[in-house]
Amino acid sequence: MRMSDLITREIIRMLNESGENTAEIQRNEFAGIIGCAPSQINYVLSSRFTPEHGYIIESRRGGGGYIRIKRVVLNSSSALMHIINSIGNTIDAMTTRIVIENCLESGIVSKETAKLMAAAVSGSVLQTVPPQFRDMLRASVLKQMLLTLI
Repeated sequence: MRMSDLITREIIRMLNESGENTAEIQRNEFAGIIGCAPSQINYVLSSRFTPEHGYIIESRRGGGGYIRIKRVVLNSSSALMHIINSIGNTIDAMTTRIVIENCLESGIVSKETAKLMAAAVSGSVLQTVPPQFRDMLRASVLKQMLLTLI
């Protein structure tokens, strides 16, 4: 298992166990427990625990400082509008995969719907589109699919 996956799994475990959808860590201490460099914690937080993924990060620097990760809990319509607004005019394949996985994990879409969405915006479907337009078309198609769920 990759280190970033291990860090992510541990933070999600902490969020689930908290009962309040909040986890608080001290970066250096947490890195020592996990067995990684503190910069790896920063990478995971900045790439996997973003507002687009449904998280808010708060931090306080200095001695006794902390990083607080909060999972935003929204109803389906609010969550979908938040996701749609966060997509923008373009979206790459990796971010699209993450958006669809988050929708599946939060119960916004079923497994079958997630598979259909992934297939509709896949690289094999978009291969005939000129490369400079693929991410733009992918964003448009993904937004339209999400809008149908509201």
